[in-house]
Amino acid sequence: MSNKQVWRLIPFLKASGNLQMAIDKWLLEQHHSQKHPPTLRFYTWSPAAISLGYHQRQYPQDWHNLTWQGEKLDLVRRPTGGRAVLHQGDLTYAVITSGLPGNRLQAYAKICEFLIQGWRSLGVELSYGTAGRGYIHNPNCFGTATGADLILPNGAKLIGSAQLRRGSVILQHGSIRWQPDAELFAKVFGIEPFTNVQFSQSLEQIITALIAAARDCFAMEIEVQPLSELEWEEILVFLNTEESNSCILETVVDRPNL
Repeated sequence: MSNKQVWRLIPFLKASGNLQMAIDKWLLEQHHSQKHPPTLRFYTWSPAAISLGYHQRQYPQDWHNLTWQGEKLDLVRRPTGGRAVLHQGDLTYAVITSGLPGNRLQAYAKICEFLIQGWRSLGVELSYGTAGRGYIHNPNCFGTATGADLILPNGAKLIGSAQLRRGSVILQHGSIRWQPDAELFAKVFGIEPFTNVQFSQSLEQIITALIAAARDCFAMEIEVQPLSELEWEEILVFLNTEESNSCILETVVDRPNL
């Protein structure tokens, strides 16, 4: 019988940004309360959205009115830090786990191992960024690459990640640029996306490779388990509570900057 830790894999989910963020934060709180095992999941955002870092207060006001393919872009607040990310043509991963040794960057490196190994199996080599804290002056997450981010050999940033901690429990989620629309990216950030790589792999192929790498890097077994009806009910209650708190926060904190 295997002594490996069992992680939960929640099947791929396409949903709104507010709901995806609520799920990630709910999973963090559940694991922190020891009600839930470590978890891995992959998802996309529908409609397309711009997510703001938890502490990011300055951003262009026209982001409230942007559209893509006739649909308004969502503007979503992440529970994690960092700068704004455009979620269109990307794949997001989320890891919720605990007990990782070392400091913040060492925890990033441990979790990012499966991303590096998974992409290597697809023929893509990644390395860590080197930017310092100057990134906080850039509203675009993909405009700089720190030691928590992964870049391609040509210097283009492929994966931007961010963390939220509750004691020893970590939520790390990140955006993997797959097929971004250059025109939309330029409309949002005023610059062309810096990437010369076109990935032929499907999202399914990428997810499969990353799951295989996660099994190896975390030395764990995976149990595929969709969210139950009861869990969905809890998440929706959690989402409504978060949105109520967010409205209060935005009124108090953000209003002077509008």
